[in-house]
Amino acid sequence: MHKSRIGEITIDCQTQDLKSAVVFWSAALGYHAVAFEDHYRFDVLGDDIAINLQSVSHPSRVHIDLETDNIDREVERLERLGARLVRRARRWTVMTTPTGHGICVCQPSRAEFQQRANHWP
Repeated sequence: MHKSRIGEITIDCQTQDLKSAVVFWSAALGYHAVAFEDHYRFDVLGDDIAINLQSVSHPSRVHIDLETDNIDREVERLERLGARLVRRARRWTVMTTPTGHGICVCQPSRAEFQQRANHWP
């Protein structure tokens, strides 16, 4: 058995001027953004889903991060549902859903994971 839940939504921006994107998305979402590693993270209250903003070289899009206590088992579960493995990175696995949306499968990033995650056989 393993657990998983939606952890983050990431706004991928094809731009070299990420600070301008931060200004727009902060105003649009009503959240303050703070620098976090190589991207920005919005200050979302409580147990709301984390929202990230990052600069990418591919076309702009939004993708979901699923946090899990077992990346391999979650990837297998998603493949059974029709998702396709794109690549394995150092800390996450990139997948594509049957509808063409991106999903990254990664380790838990929030303290509430154990109490709030879905349990999968």
